[in-house]
Amino acid sequence: MSTMFDFGNGSVPAHQHPNGGGWVADTAKVAETAIVGPNARVAGKAQVFGNARVFGNALVFGNARVFGNARVFGNALVFGNARVSGNARVFVNARVFGNAWVAGDALVYGNAEVADDAEVFDNAEVFGDARVSGNAWISGNDQVTE
Repeated sequence: MSTMFDFGNGSVPAHQHPNGGGWVADTAKVAETAIVGPNARVAGKAQVFGNARVFGNALVFGNARVFGNARVFGNALVFGNARVSGNARVFVNARVFGNAWVAGDALVYGNAEVADDAEVFDNAEVFGDARVSGNAWISGNDQVTE
């Protein structure tokens, strides 16, 4: 059953996800197997599927996709056409946006940003106040911090 919920740009039709109780805009798609925690939100045309989890105060919106066993939590934002997949984790105040892709066992956290067409995967970590953007490709056991 839909009700109106304000994701930050005015109220839109939305519902609470049965697996976690978080708010999901009726325009977004969240699989029954995924979890959207009670304070988390999924808006726009975003998709969360597989065993992915969005929790804490995290927000996934735009055309972003979170899937596999990925986790987005804390106050993290994933938006635009960004993808978070595999066992990747995006947390604390991190932001992943544009056409960025975080995959594998990668970690993006702190106040870090991954933007544009950047890719972070394998066991790479982006943290602190680091910003990875453009066509950057961070992989293996690389660590980027600032």
